[in-house]
Amino acid sequence: MSAFLPQSEPANPAIQPLKGAQFYLQLGLFLTIRTIMNSGFRMVYPFLPFIARGLGVTEADVTAGITLRAALGLASPLIGSVSDSWGRKRAMMVGLLIFVASMLLIFFSPTYPALIASLVLTSLSKIMFDTSVYAYVGDRVDYRQRGLASGIVEFGWSGAFLLGIPLAGFLFANVGWSAPFPCFGLIAVGAFILLWRTLPNDNPAKNSIRPSIMRGFSIVRKEPAALAILAVAFLTTASNETVNVIFGSWMENSFALKVAALGLASTIIGVAELFGEGFVAGLVDRLGKRRSLGIGLIAYAISCLLLPVLGFRLEGALVGLFLFFLTFEFMIVSSLPLMTEMVPSARATLMALGAAAHSLGRMTGSVIGPKLYESGINANAVFASILTVVALVLLILFVKERSQPLVDGT
Repeated sequence: MSAFLPQSEPANPAIQPLKGAQFYLQLGLFLTIRTIMNSGFRMVYPFLPFIARGLGVTEADVTAGITLRAALGLASPLIGSVSDSWGRKRAMMVGLLIFVASMLLIFFSPTYPALIASLVLTSLSKIMFDTSVYAYVGDRVDYRQRGLASGIVEFGWSGAFLLGIPLAGFLFANVGWSAPFPCFGLIAVGAFILLWRTLPNDNPAKNSIRPSIMRGFSIVRKEPAALAILAVAFLTTASNETVNVIFGSWMENSFALKVAALGLASTIIGVAELFGEGFVAGLVDRLGKRRSLGIGLIAYAISCLLLPVLGFRLEGALVGLFLFFLTFEFMIVSSLPLMTEMVPSARATLMALGAAAHSLGRMTGSVIGPKLYESGINANAVFASILTVVALVLLILFVKERSQPLVDGT
């Protein structure tokens, strides 16, 4: 039987809701910062063979670093939930500083051990920043607008493939494999200054009563719907990573694409994700968060199966990747506003647990994906679709959206 979400709690009057120009200004800042951070995080996927050759190591060596990066996400509940005690702004700033350090590390030491350290630090920075951003949105944006807010913030994911990855491809091809890292690090320094000057200070001791980490875990553990949505997060991310970790090799091996062409393919993927996020921003608040997530899961499962069907020619493979990433992005972003309101008294803790579920999924997919690829892209596609169907069943059985959840308690 379905598990109903807990009733929304009244917002603390000390926290001012985002409205008007401030709504778009702050969300636009989050979008910009996440574009930078996601560029540094995601560029390893399409250019994995190129990075491996630049370092003189195997692709499996770089994939092992990706797996280790994903493994750090298992500590997300401890890392991401710090904003419940530190405050949202402070946690965001620390996360962004860690990202700067992860990028500049490669400038000072362009070696394989430094790459592994950089991958791990990048993951740490994203966990801390992303969970704090969504906790901040949950605190300050009415639930009826959170689909729009989540869509705007998540434009930073597609923005990486539209802007950051083509820039990285240009630098990889014309300067060297290590060039994009310090570039993104220096841009992030400017973003840190904007964040520090723009975002209001929040003192958790004064603004709200927030739980300890263990208390937050206890609150989440008692909500079946929250546990189900965490399982959905794990399954869908494992599904995506099963394909994500091998698509660069697949495109290179099947169609002899070189680094510049892989940058173009990444732009197509970015456009797909942009459409997915745009659909979330425009439709999810109207359709309902749970219904949108269900639609996304069905469409994504179908797109997984279409990938090998369309992938006999380069044009078909690009169409398949477009549909694969469009439907995944719509599905995953639809889940975020739903997650922000499941346990309002421990928002950052649940978002951090969600990050852990995503990281565990990425780690699982990065291990399974290359092994499945030994049998061809078909094996990856079918396995990804099966995981998605299981996630859909969990959503239907255990999660139900309440009719009129509001953050102001009216």
